[in-house]
Amino acid sequence: MNIRHLLLGAAILALAACAPVRIKGDHAMLGAQQAREAKLSARNHWTIQARLAVTDGKHGGSGSLTWTQNGDRYDFTLRAPVTGRSFRLRGGPDGAELDGLDQGTLYGVDAEHLLARALGWRVPLQQLRYWVKGLRAPGGKAKLRFGENHLPSLLQQNGWNVEYRDWFAGSDPSVPRKVFASMGNYRVRVSIQRWSWFKR
Repeated sequence: MNIRHLLLGAAILALAACAPVRIKGDHAMLGAQQAREAKLSARNHWTIQARLAVTDGKHGGSGSLTWTQNGDRYDFTLRAPVTGRSFRLRGGPDGAELDGLDQGTLYGVDAEHLLARALGWRVPLQQLRYWVKGLRAPGGKAKLRFGENHLPSLLQQNGWNVEYRDWFAGSDPSVPRKVFASMGNYRVRVSIQRWSWFKR
């Protein structure tokens, strides 16, 4: 799997995260979602270990993802098991850099512009840190459905269907475990193996 396919997965995920959710459901589910948001919105320092699989209908691949969010600073490490290569995207408000490409390190004003240069995609990665926790992100409109567990099960926005297939329900509050996103031929599967929280 090459850098294009791995980062394409991150790009597709980010596209699904660019608007706050218009919540539909009974008062109990709405209250539970608001309680989750109140607790998680203040947790801005964390790391996830996950498996990432992506396809555009013709090409695809899989790899492992380590993502550390430290306030406004982020660090993505993507590893392709077939090639053994690793790619690292990191940065913050002062800019971003991408390592692991054949042409050497690329620099950009932010991760969104850097991915646009590397992939030809312009994606709101700024929003992904909210979405991966199941939080509403700043922006436009979206719809959210709840499952029998009173946790989000489907997010629909901007032509994307984002399914929350599983949650770490035993955590306090609950956070996503399996997230599947699709639009047209694009498919992304993220299976989060572990959440780690830390303080600064």
